[in-house]
Amino acid sequence: MSSIREVLAGKKYDEPPEIKAIKAYIQNQFQSKVNVIAQDKQIIIAAANAALAATLRMHIYEIQQAIKTDKRLVIRIGR
Repeated sequence: MSSIREVLAGKKYDEPPEIKAIKAYIQNQFQSKVNVIAQDKQIIIAAANAALAATLRMHIYEIQQAIKTDKRLVIRIGR
């Protein structure tokens, strides 16, 4: 019988499509990497620095339209 550790270690977890879309959009538009957390009513985007966070805040509407979501986008500084 396999232990839980063995079963979970072999499992590949895919990111939700919203997270993939946000990461791809930001990488293509701003050549930067971000951390993204999806929750029930919001998506949190963690930028590495204040300059990137401010830029993302200015483009939040375009990001929301590009990923086609109604969830609230929250931009934070820090990884």
